Amino acid sequence: MMGTTLNALASATKNTPAGPKMPVLFVGHGTPMNAIAENEITRGWQQMVRGLNPVAVLCISAHWETAGTRVLAVPKPKTIHDFYGFPQELYAVEYPAPGSPQVADEIIHTVHPFTVEEDHEWGLDHGAWSVIRHMFPNADIPVLQLSLDRRLSPQSHVELAKTLLFLRRRGVLIVGSGNLVHNIRAAKWDSDEPYDWAAEFDEKARKLIVTNNVAELIRADELSRAASLSIPTREHYLPLLYAMGLRESGEEVSFFNEVIQMGSMSMRSFVIS
Repeated sequence: MMGTTLNALASATKNTPAGPKMPVLFVGHGTPMNAIAENEITRGWQQMVRGLNPVAVLCISAHWETAGTRVLAVPKPKTIHDFYGFPQELYAVEYPAPGSPQVADEIIHTVHPFTVEEDHEWGLDHGAWSVIRHMFPNADIPVLQLSLDRRLSPQSHVELAKTLLFLRRRGVLIVGSGNLVHNIRAAKWDSDEPYDWAAEFDEKARKLIVTNNVAELIRADELSRAASLSIPTREHYLPLLYAMGLRESGEEVSFFNEVIQMGSMSMRSFVIS
């Protein structure tokens, strides 16, 4: 069995070209309307990948939660319009990037002791394509997604992220897509003036990220009332933990898109390199 696994990994690695070590991104993706917008947020996404030529993009999106960890392993991912109530022009957008079954296979055979299964049903949800279409508008770079396993603890998500480090060294750009503060029930639809609690937690999290205090970030929603209001559910916060788990010793963090929209949605994003 071990020989079969090693042979499979060797075959997958041989089929996936290597590239320069990639940085890691965490992006606040915000409203799906950013997919078709040209604004300070989308320009920030574009600027952070300028000059990068990854062999593939792996996205960990807030919008794919599963029982067990799954990786998209199809050659042609579909564009998923997983939202409602938006203008028709948004539903007309397609992002026809190829997939990468080869990278998916590498992940499956490398992330021990975790188990990751192939998925052939999902596609690229808006947490992925709404951002990546601005970064790589030609849709000529393979894109795949890794799901968020509902059964894993925040600590386990960080540990799983660490097993993906090899991808960075093989030229795969890893993008965590969520929002550091995400309380849609409290959203102000006519104002961006941040709630005091949203601004408080956004700043607290910024300091924890700068100092690489992963232990505190893991239990962030337990730290204060501001934290619990900012993270009423964890799915938008967990992609940030993947980015932190992928940070190597000596790497720096640079922030961009440091704004809060609708009072309760932090667009704060960062690049680790």
